[in-house]
Amino acid sequence: MSAITSKDFTPLPKERDMTDVIVRPSVSYWKDVFRRIRSDKVAVVSFTFILLISLMAIFAPIVCQYGYDTTSMGQGNLSPSSEHWFGTDSLGRDLWARVWVGARISLLIGLCGAIVPQIVGIVLGGVAGYFGGWLDMLIMRIIDIGACIPSLIYVTLIMLYFGSGPAAIVLAIAMSFWMDSARVVRGRMLQFKNREFVLAAKTQGASSFRVIFRHILPNILGQQVVSVSSAIPSAIFLEAYLSFIGLGVASPMTSWGQLCQLGASFYRLYPYQLFIPGAFISVTILAFYLFGNCLRDALDPHLRD
Repeated sequence: MSAITSKDFTPLPKERDMTDVIVRPSVSYWKDVFRRIRSDKVAVVSFTFILLISLMAIFAPIVCQYGYDTTSMGQGNLSPSSEHWFGTDSLGRDLWARVWVGARISLLIGLCGAIVPQIVGIVLGGVAGYFGGWLDMLIMRIIDIGACIPSLIYVTLIMLYFGSGPAAIVLAIAMSFWMDSARVVRGRMLQFKNREFVLAAKTQGASSFRVIFRHILPNILGQQVVSVSSAIPSAIFLEAYLSFIGLGVASPMTSWGQLCQLGASFYRLYPYQLFIPGAFISVTILAFYLFGNCLRDALDPHLRD
């Protein structure tokens, strides 16, 4: 019998050194959302433009040497120059100052006109979806009746009754948009209210208020944030349309829509009076739509790395 040597044994594998293993740090959902937004060039450019427009709307009229409502008949319809960067209108008012004051009104109406109907829709849609029964039936029948009426009809009636002004425009926009938001929230509430984590909260004695606002709404807010970002350009366009047909902001206060309405009367002779505010409306709406699309992708948990 031959002697057994060390070559007859297979050496055991060495234990893996855990110091060489790279452990991926856990990243929260919102941190991952911000990381994905920062890595998207379209989102960064769109948000930068929106931020720049907002800052100019706040500070540009303050540092401008001309008032937005200061008239000078001897300087009417001046072309853009070093003295009046965007020219003047038929009353000699500086268009640079009026464009940025109009940006304040248009952006404010767009933001409020997107947030207010979302709040109303979340409240009514959440109540209808969570409690159900006759309350759900009542709210949904009101929405069905309201959806049968063209939005332009009651928007026009609201503007005629309350008069022109930012508050009346926001109310008119809210009456147009809240029903779609309520339907979406109701559907999401029906989807989540019978989930395991909701039933577990109920068995532990959580109140309906806590279940809705602590457990269900956080799962819905991501989609609603995307809806707000998509509703802002729609509200800006609706304000511009109402102002263009004479139902919007009244002079001497101005908005981008009113500037387009005034510029349309002289666009053959002085096209800059129409094209400058029209360009701001178009590019701003495009920036909001692009950023909204990028935000939708960033908030989608199925696309998370």
